[in-house]
Amino acid sequence: MRHQKHIIAVFGGREADQKLLEEAEHFGQLAAEAGWIIICGGKGGIMEAVCRGVDAKGGISVGLLPEAKDIEANEYVGIPLATGLGYARNEVLALACHAACAFGGKYGTLSEIAHALNNQKPVAAVESWKIQGVHECNHAWEAFEWIQTQLK
Repeated sequence: MRHQKHIIAVFGGREADQKLLEEAEHFGQLAAEAGWIIICGGKGGIMEAVCRGVDAKGGISVGLLPEAKDIEANEYVGIPLATGLGYARNEVLALACHAACAFGGKYGTLSEIAHALNNQKPVAAVESWKIQGVHECNHAWEAFEWIQTQLK
């Protein structure tokens, strides 16, 4: 049997309040401690916060950047991948993951959630879109624990 690490996508916007950024960073720390690989959009805001958390615990984060060059990746992304796909990279994030967690966000986050749900991926959310199929959580640790149950 082949051992495979869990790949967890984190969806969220470039703008978020300090509390939500701290929640995303905590989620990144928990994910790294669990040995999960985090994939995200690789830019600022929520994406930077989760990568900062992963980096602090020595984990692996992958940033799927919308541009054709990786110069706009946040400084904490472990592996920046320039895709040149623009917003189409949202579907790639959703397809590549085993589960996802959304933090806040606007329409880009909504599209990522929709792609994940369309592909039967479990999605947790902290202060994000309240739509059918998304498991609402109050804190990062709650989202982490719920996702953990979905991966078994």
